[in-house]
Amino acid sequence: MSRAIILFLIAGLAEIGGGYLIWLWLREGKSAWIGGIGGIALALYGVIATLQTFPSFGRVYAAYGGVFIILSILWGWGIDQKTPDRYDWIGASICLIGVAVMLWAPRN
Repeated sequence: MSRAIILFLIAGLAEIGGGYLIWLWLREGKSAWIGGIGGIALALYGVIATLQTFPSFGRVYAAYGGVFIILSILWGWGIDQKTPDRYDWIGASICLIGVAVMLWAPRN
């Protein structure tokens, strides 16, 4: 379980960080090099996600979506200085519960 969580966290940082760097390039007028690094980070995200040991592509990506939501809220809070409100945290908690059900519910 800890391997799955670590991989989700690393994948999330690569995806959010890469997207943020591209945002800075295209929306904030930063150097194209920043955008290029963002593109590399996004490509790495795609590779990192394949390292999960769960057998179903769809289930892994659906579960990752919940982790992505939490990381996005934290990124916005830490990097963009946008404090999440109670509804952000309630929604994120619901997503994490969904992730846990999808990944670790007993199945036949």
